[in-house]
Amino acid sequence: MKLHRIQFPTTEAQALSQDEVSFTLQTEDGDEVIRFHDYDVIYGHPGLYEQLFYDRLKCQSPSKVASILRSAVEQAGEQPTTLRVLDLGAGNGIMGEELRRLGVARVIGADIIAEARDAYLRDRPGLYDDFLVCDFADVDEDTHRELEAWSFDCLTTVAALGFGDIPPRAFVNAFNLVADGGWIAFNIRDTFLDHRETTDFSRTVRELVFTDYLEIHHLERYRHRLSIDGEPLFYYAIAGRKTAEVPADMFDQGPAEEG
Repeated sequence: MKLHRIQFPTTEAQALSQDEVSFTLQTEDGDEVIRFHDYDVIYGHPGLYEQLFYDRLKCQSPSKVASILRSAVEQAGEQPTTLRVLDLGAGNGIMGEELRRLGVARVIGADIIAEARDAYLRDRPGLYDDFLVCDFADVDEDTHRELEAWSFDCLTTVAALGFGDIPPRAFVNAFNLVADGGWIAFNIRDTFLDHRETTDFSRTVRELVFTDYLEIHHLERYRHRLSIDGEPLFYYAIAGRKTAEVPADMFDQGPAEEG
């Protein structure tokens, strides 16, 4: 695999959000400035995603989320090998690899950008039982029936929540595809569980975690990856059982009151 020449800014602007940070990719055709969340561009360069996030910035979230999912399932007296998993925000398949290591029965990848599927087919062909490109915030009837036919009892979402990549409605629609009693495993930036955080996604996650929709079996704060300054970025890894379907009118309600 080609080794890319990556250059980080000499200083990171403190005002930048995590999804606004960029790097420079040095190529024979000149320098290209790419934001960290420009996944469509990153996936176009074979090996760049892994080199940037896993080699340089030491991301460990797929293995962490897979680990707590396995632990939660086994402590409940069940086996990961029975799971039928929807991997939302699958990208080029790194989380799918971790799920295959668990021996899951079926795993379906899904992402909103076609470049993710192209990269998966290039980098890890055959890993998923199927891979869908669709917007989970607005799934058409045919795609919804196709998804329902897989009878999911597990949802995983890794490094894709909270920065506009997967909006709240998309996450909840995927959540509702999982059978009641099924497993949910995902990670989020640690600040998203803080009641002072007022974004729509933060409110949605707190609604799931702290009310009657999700029974938490494992919640762990850990180092997701490093920033370009070498500072740790902390996330929560969460695994639990779905206890009820989230009502559709949840999004029609006003902002949650903060106590």
